[in-house]
Amino acid sequence: MSTLTRPPADPSDRRKPTTHGFRRWLLEGIPEAAGQHQGPHGVPKEHHTPQSWWKVMCLTGVDYFSTLGYQPAIAAVAAGLLSPMATIILVLVTLFGALPVYRRVAKESFKGEGSIAMLERLMPRWTGKLFVLALLGFAATDFMITMTLSAADASAHLIENPYVPDSFHGQQITITLVLLAALGIVFLRGFREAINVAVVLVGAYLVLNAIVVVVGFGHLFTDGVAVVNWWQTLLTQHGDPLTMIGISLIVFPKLALGLSGFETGVAVMPQIKGDAHDTEEKPTGRIRGTHRLLSTAALIMSAFLITTSFMTITLIPEAEFQPGGKADGRALAFLAHQFMGDGFGTVYDISTIAILWFAGASAMAGLLNLVPRYLPRYGMAPGWARAVRPLTLVFTAIGFIITWIFEANVDAQGGAYATGVLVLMTSAAIAVTLSAWRKKQRVLTWAFGFISAVFLYTTVANSLERPDGIRIAAVFILLIVIVSFASRVRRSFELRATLIKLDEQALEFLAELDEGPIRLIAHEPKRLDSERYRSKLEHARAANHLPEDAEILFIEVVVDDSSEFEQELDVRGVKRHGFKVLEVHSNNVPNTLAAILLHLRNATGLMPHIYFRWTEGNPVMNLTKFLFFGEGEIAPVTREVLREAEPLVTERPWVHVG
Repeated sequence: MSTLTRPPADPSDRRKPTTHGFRRWLLEGIPEAAGQHQGPHGVPKEHHTPQSWWKVMCLTGVDYFSTLGYQPAIAAVAAGLLSPMATIILVLVTLFGALPVYRRVAKESFKGEGSIAMLERLMPRWTGKLFVLALLGFAATDFMITMTLSAADASAHLIENPYVPDSFHGQQITITLVLLAALGIVFLRGFREAINVAVVLVGAYLVLNAIVVVVGFGHLFTDGVAVVNWWQTLLTQHGDPLTMIGISLIVFPKLALGLSGFETGVAVMPQIKGDAHDTEEKPTGRIRGTHRLLSTAALIMSAFLITTSFMTITLIPEAEFQPGGKADGRALAFLAHQFMGDGFGTVYDISTIAILWFAGASAMAGLLNLVPRYLPRYGMAPGWARAVRPLTLVFTAIGFIITWIFEANVDAQGGAYATGVLVLMTSAAIAVTLSAWRKKQRVLTWAFGFISAVFLYTTVANSLERPDGIRIAAVFILLIVIVSFASRVRRSFELRATLIKLDEQALEFLAELDEGPIRLIAHEPKRLDSERYRSKLEHARAANHLPEDAEILFIEVVVDDSSEFEQELDVRGVKRHGFKVLEVHSNNVPNTLAAILLHLRNATGLMPHIYFRWTEGNPVMNLTKFLFFGEGEIAPVTREVLREAEPLVTERPWVHVG
């Protein structure tokens, strides 16, 4: 019986058809075992090479810092002359709100799962799953609009460059679609050197922006008329400074795009090199590196947000920010061309186009990390959703649709982008508040609660002002829920066990069996008295004409969280009232029984037989109970799972019902 210690095998793997050609290429990289997922940014875990925190900061920075390409212009349109004051409020929210929240998220969710995973752990069962599905809708809004908005702004920089032929004007939608298609092609080919590319792009982009800021402020200091005119106009329109601050508090949610990089900063945590003594459960060095990443990125971005918002609103005529103006979606590029000539301006345009396009790559990678991490594990996505290339085609197609709907307009997509960002930040603030409350950290609970209230106000204000984000997120949520539950129903008869392990007592029970079949009686663990076991044994013997001396084991499945789909199974051997029992905790009964029967067949070489009683009650209601609660119509569903997993009747474990 030494074969009992062999690793478990899935019989369906032995007859899995070999894929060829296009299908094999399309599904390349899909994890072989259920429950696995791609690493951060769509790179399989085995290809990870941890890097210094500042290099990884550049990877998240292509999303965060690239917003400088359009944020100053959007701020000028949204807040007008008050954009510098509204930006200062945004920076305060960044440094004293978002930064502390995500430092806490990094400490408690250090595997790159982010705030969504924290809320999933804090909320039980189906409540947590449905909440995660809703958050995934907002996350999809965030990442998808990042792709389309960044590509649209990159096309705007390209079109407005003076060296570009006039024939490109009016072709912004076409150019944006070409950039999105190029992004999809890159991920279809395989994306491996993301960090090295990001370091070059971010380094060059920040240096060029610093030059523009220095030169711009040089003009302000040598010619103070622009600042004086701005202040006088501000006083004329809004009166005293207190009124200005009050109005800025109201309008600052419109500038929420400047908060876009924090969720990505936590998602890339597994890429950060930790200390030599780091462990899987306590990666102190990785957490410290992530804190440095978040703090440094926030400080750099805050400095650029304040300086660029003041510089652009004072140096650029208001008309140039309007649709069709030369500063529409490209305020800093406008100043680069105006003050340093078309040569430097073109270099700046190229750098901006590159980082905006790469920001779309970061967003695509975020989606490729997020979807396989949750939906297949919930049973709410088909198996191919673990592969990079099919998802890349799906997300590219969605990007085409969004670009067509918004006509590649940067300003029109700003509201949807901000909504996705703000909802994720609000959920993160709520997650750390709940975490602090459960750990009885009173001061932190009140502090994070206040931050949650600020983000909640910002989210609601932005959604009321620009409801496009809520509409788009609602569409994503609806599609995710429909597809998810349809997939869950379709996959309901799959084997769900990712691994099966038997303890020593269970192995001893099996080792004591003769060479005959393995006989198992399915027993519901709600009644564990001796009379119940004896009654079940007598009924099985009478209904199935079993020999009196036949060795029989009971098997019990304790359903813990039926909302889970995949799970490792630990089978324990226990003795109750003189009866031998195999006990296992799982998320459902029939799929678990089928997986264990196949495992026992493969490990022992003996054919298992399992004995049931018919389930009482309405069959439709019992089937519904199985789909949502893992119980109900046990016997026929167990048989159906075995039929799906083992096509050969002669090798299929036997199911007896009496």
